[in-house]
Amino acid sequence: MATKTILVAVSGGTASDGAAEIGCRLAQRLGAHVEGFHVKVDPAQILTLASDGFNTPMAGEWIDKIVADADEFAAKTKTSFAAAAQRHGLKMAAGPGAASWREESGYGPALVANRARFFDAVILGRSERVVQHAYSDTIEETLKHSGRPVLLAPAKPPAVIGETIAVGWNGSPEAVHAIAATLPLLEKAKSVTVITIAEASGEAPTALIEYFAAQGIAAKHRNSEPVKGVGAGEQLLAEARDAGADLLVMGAYGHRPWRETLFGGATREVVGHSLLPVLLAH
Repeated sequence: MATKTILVAVSGGTASDGAAEIGCRLAQRLGAHVEGFHVKVDPAQILTLASDGFNTPMAGEWIDKIVADADEFAAKTKTSFAAAAQRHGLKMAAGPGAASWREESGYGPALVANRARFFDAVILGRSERVVQHAYSDTIEETLKHSGRPVLLAPAKPPAVIGETIAVGWNGSPEAVHAIAATLPLLEKAKSVTVITIAEASGEAPTALIEYFAAQGIAAKHRNSEPVKGVGAGEQLLAEARDAGADLLVMGAYGHRPWRETLFGGATREVVGHSLLPVLLAH
């Protein structure tokens, strides 16, 4: 299934540059359309808070200042996204191989998750400030409610992405979903490595290797034996690094993704420690 539309959530913070860069790079590579989506503060929410014991003329001036600052910040974020699109030869226009911009006001995690439903993939930034802190409302909401794969982009993306792909495999439907979502990239990759953690892999990856072969993908297999005191996520990352991967693909599942996850907690470890782009599917 081709990836024709990509959503990039750009907050304007330290994580946005990496997300915009990877989103535009993939759009150019896949001939897809990429939308930069920015959520601004909601004046109505500010008014609600301000009216709670703070209903003075000064409150109105304060709200006006916040709204003006939000508009200015959104404009700067749009300029940065447009520059990323231009670097990759994408015009700000409708249609494939182009980029567009959209702004909404309200609660960011819910708005991003809702907007992501109408795209083939969504890219979220991962701030350097939250390394080793896996929880994020936007990540969780988007994984749980959009039904779309989520690519987490580091603040400083690698020079290339999608040429050497590592696939974390445990035989789960979520892992299958992640692979299906990544097929357009897997088919173009120079190298694909299926990684299993012996104790956590639900089945040998023989059938998966055969499936890849039917798609014209020559995949290799790496297995890591469990190491006492070392998390499966850490092992998965180590194997991906040893394979020279520039993208890690894995499934994520559970009622609360950061508490019940692939390989019994590996997703939390990977999101908290990985400097690689990571594609997750719930």
